[in-house]
Amino acid sequence: MTATGSPTTHTGSTAIVESRAHVAVIQGVIGSLMMLVGSVGTGWIANGSPMVRHPLVIELRVNAWGVYTCTALLTLGAMLLIRSWLRLGQRLRGWPPGSLRTVRTAVIAWSVPLLFAVPIYSRDVYAYIGQGRLMLAGKDPYVEGISSLDNWFMLGADPEWAEARTPYGPYFLWIAAAVVRLTNAQPDASVMLFRLAAYVGVILCMVYVPKLARLHNVNGARALWISVANPLFLISFVASAHNDALMVGLAVAGVYFAATKHPLIGILLVTGSIGIKPITILLLPFIGLLWAGKGASWPRRFVIWAATALISFGLLALSGWADGLGVGWAWALLDPTPGYTGYSPSGFLGQQVERLGNFLGLPGGDMAGTFRRLLQAAAILLVLVLMFVGGDRKIVRRMAIAFAAVVLLSPIIQPWYILWLLPLLAATGIKDNWQIRIIYIVVTFFVVFGAQDQLSVWPFLTLSVSVSQVAFVITVAFTLYLALIDPRTRTLLTHGGWRGWFGPGPAWPSTELVAPPRRRRG
Repeated sequence: MTATGSPTTHTGSTAIVESRAHVAVIQGVIGSLMMLVGSVGTGWIANGSPMVRHPLVIELRVNAWGVYTCTALLTLGAMLLIRSWLRLGQRLRGWPPGSLRTVRTAVIAWSVPLLFAVPIYSRDVYAYIGQGRLMLAGKDPYVEGISSLDNWFMLGADPEWAEARTPYGPYFLWIAAAVVRLTNAQPDASVMLFRLAAYVGVILCMVYVPKLARLHNVNGARALWISVANPLFLISFVASAHNDALMVGLAVAGVYFAATKHPLIGILLVTGSIGIKPITILLLPFIGLLWAGKGASWPRRFVIWAATALISFGLLALSGWADGLGVGWAWALLDPTPGYTGYSPSGFLGQQVERLGNFLGLPGGDMAGTFRRLLQAAAILLVLVLMFVGGDRKIVRRMAIAFAAVVLLSPIIQPWYILWLLPLLAATGIKDNWQIRIIYIVVTFFVVFGAQDQLSVWPFLTLSVSVSQVAFVITVAFTLYLALIDPRTRTLLTHGGWRGWFGPGPAWPSTELVAPPRRRRG
């Protein structure tokens, strides 16, 4: 087997391998269809949507049997999708020719039902409608929240967005305004258009993750399976319609073009990504390094960094001048959302620092806040180190690690933030040891977490057992089944014992950038 996870020889027929893989694809389609049906009874429907008056929706949402049935379908479908993803990777082990086509087929087949689902796992998409309305009303979304609009609550947004400034870039606000102008803020039509915009990002990932992987001598099918076919990606970026999908897709495409000696296209695409969500500004220094080229002198690197910043920030400044919003998007970088999530490393460890401080009679809350700020400072320091230290052939890997450090050491980590990192990490090589196993665990954790945390039940309905409890029992039971009972998946975390976790693994991908193949003329 080669270092990329691709076999040097193949036994048996590729058609047989694909046929076996298609079993997992079909099972995943069943899971997605179950989620589609379940979303009707437990997904997020805007109060102003005509769907709330549909007889089927009413039947499923006002009766306990309907709500429980939809909860079971949604959660079982999500867990079946996880199993299908894991089994697809097992059935394609060795990643023979045709694997990339099979993985792309799986992504499309699993995502199409989710395109038509009621929003699940998040209702941020309804806030996008409000921000589009702010734009059309001539208001500044970087200053005012959506509560300044009439009838804002009827369009389905979470009340937490009421006074919140938008954290999104100017280009996404243009998209939001265009969607609202086309739909007149009709919630269901708006959700579909936002989904289609997000799906553009999914398509970009399907195209450029394998291409970027091949540049690093990594199997493109495996990279796509890890980063795009996983259920968390499909649920968050298709069913939830998070604009992060477009941000990630543009960023991956931009990195690919920069790595193939098309720096201007790369800068423009990454700038487009920043214009969706500004966090990808972290990629620009590494885009500059790719432009500078192998063995570039330090003066050349600094000149290229300046040119990269001038092009990107100049374009964003012109865009801000055109729409009258200036650089209001910069607040998302300079004034991040306060608080923390308990499952983030910063949040969890900060809680322990606070408890220890309180136990010792010290100001635990202040100590925890200082600790979290130190972690954020450490992440920024690591970004600076990776800008200046490391091999020229590992620039994309350095970029991925820098991006991961900033995200993972932040106090707040939403489930879909993990998806920002996976394409770049997968394209530069994820080993078949603790690295892939951690991904199994993290993806499953966040799918389970969202399945029981983000369920919409009409408030007047009285249930003897909450739907969150039902979803929790189902997802935990299914997870235990996968880990302990299922003969196909129970060895994924235990195979090889400690060596399976900490050894090199059967595949040891390269993280180095290799020269792209030259096109033949004639």
